[in-house]
Amino acid sequence: MNRLLSPLAAACLLASATSLSAAPYSALYVFGDSLSDAGWFADPDGPAGATTRFTNRIGPTYQDGSGEIFGPVAPMLLGDALGLGGAGLGPANSVEGGNNWAVGGYRTDEILNTISGPGGYLASSGGRADPNALYYLTGGGNDFLQFRVVDTASAQAAAGRLVDSVEVLQQAGARYIMVWLLPDIGLTPNFYGGGLQDLVSGLGADFNQELVSQLAALDANVIPLNIPLNLSETLSDPGRYGLIADRDTVIDSCFEGCSNPHPVYGLNGTAPDPTKLLFNDSVHPTITGQRLIADYAYSLLAAPWEITLLPEMALGTLRAHQDQLRAQWLADWEAWQSEGQWRAFINAGGQRLDYDLYSGDAKGNGYSLNFGTSYRLDDAWRLGLAAGLYQQSLEAGAADSDYDLRSYLGTAFAQYQHNRWWGDLSASIGRLDYDDLKRKFAIGPATNSEKGDTDGDLWAFSGRFGYDIAQPGSQWHLSPFFSADYVRIEVDGYAEDGQRSTALSYADQVRKSKRLGAGLQGLYDLAPQTRLFGELAMEREYEDDPSEVRMALNSLPGIGFELPGYRPDDRTWRGHVGVSHSLGNGLSLRGSYSYRHADDESQHGLNLSLSLDL
Repeated sequence: MNRLLSPLAAACLLASATSLSAAPYSALYVFGDSLSDAGWFADPDGPAGATTRFTNRIGPTYQDGSGEIFGPVAPMLLGDALGLGGAGLGPANSVEGGNNWAVGGYRTDEILNTISGPGGYLASSGGRADPNALYYLTGGGNDFLQFRVVDTASAQAAAGRLVDSVEVLQQAGARYIMVWLLPDIGLTPNFYGGGLQDLVSGLGADFNQELVSQLAALDANVIPLNIPLNLSETLSDPGRYGLIADRDTVIDSCFEGCSNPHPVYGLNGTAPDPTKLLFNDSVHPTITGQRLIADYAYSLLAAPWEITLLPEMALGTLRAHQDQLRAQWLADWEAWQSEGQWRAFINAGGQRLDYDLYSGDAKGNGYSLNFGTSYRLDDAWRLGLAAGLYQQSLEAGAADSDYDLRSYLGTAFAQYQHNRWWGDLSASIGRLDYDDLKRKFAIGPATNSEKGDTDGDLWAFSGRFGYDIAQPGSQWHLSPFFSADYVRIEVDGYAEDGQRSTALSYADQVRKSKRLGAGLQGLYDLAPQTRLFGELAMEREYEDDPSEVRMALNSLPGIGFELPGYRPDDRTWRGHVGVSHSLGNGLSLRGSYSYRHADDESQHGLNLSLSLDL
């Protein structure tokens, strides 16, 4: 097979992306050309059973016949990063029957045929696409290199055939379809500096313009990869991404198989090293180029796993606020102020939040200041108000993205205690200020970031009722109870700064929580002035579907898409334990520790409070 007839790999910019657990996709299916070919053809110069991939061998010699296989291509690296490694990332014609249908040299019409034609993917799957899988689609370069694209009309026709492939997958049930824009073929050793560079680059722009226009009008969930823009960003500072620092040399030279192999890092150079070069030959990328594009794709897929934690941060803040109040109420059991009297309190606390993500853990720390007052109406009822200021920070993902939240919460509550029966009701509102949201991700050896900020609000209702099994006036009390909670959190949509290939815009997020719980609370008076208290409860969450967020690349705002994000746990254990001590003259000191735990999240809190009868 003639490698020069395979599509341009110039824009395959990838860097290794490593996650700690599988993404919310069941599989990765790949369609395209040599830029994505996982090994459709046998490698006659490799070890037994090896296949050809259109990039460099893994080294250390990089030579044919050395027993070294070819390095992985971008979708293989992406699949590994998503936790989908293994035989499924291999070519579909392998003995294992992989999910990669990309074939080196294929044009857009042939790519469409691998999806919908006889012997293609849909024929093998009974005509249905897995709705939980990620589909990855490249194509168009061979239409140029095989001279099927000669003018604007033929460039637009080729783009339309790529869109036809997307539409066929969508109609068969595919929900997540990632599509490359065609890289600038003029910026490859095959064309750079030659008489055809401007013509090829111009027709490539026509192809992409038509592709974007048709994808925007298509009723499909398409995740576009702005490869041309991503390539230009890499070429603006190639040294930052591990390549040689000179832009023109990066474009004009290759490892082997072009007219200008690099004299130092080329295969026959003084220090062969394809990782320093973008191109393996005149049109195909090295392993470094493949890794750069894989990291770019991964950065988009991983973004919602972190961004959907913004409502969860607010929910954690609200829970800390409610836990603090409940500890205050339990410390006051059968020790309310006199009828017609006010009691004031002030509370300082710290919180710790932990979440398990697809791309690693998220860990946050925060602190809070609460104050409030209550008024005893009569023997059985007490009413009150509380307000809180919370500051929370969260580090998320493999690159330690930074997210900060300042919350302003207010709560009105009512308490009832009479003849062993008790209950409490509360209503909360809150204002959320997300400042300096900094999403970080790896692109090769570099760590890039996108920044933004936004606002939000919440409101919540909570109620509990229970029965004290101890006699009134006992030294101990033990009460089973039931609880119900409803929360609605809305985080306003926002756009990350700039027009880089990785900058995203996000739609509004609404997070609802509906919980029922059952628990046991108790206390023991160690002395007339000192009391131990605690509570343990299990809550069932009824809003536990995976969250999704609507997104768009800032550079391609017309193509919006939805991706899955954080999935709440359906059951949570929570509890607190504390001690209170009366200092005399209506002044009391209280300290408590609270804890919440579910499969993928946990929350810790420490609180110190003073209360005073007025």
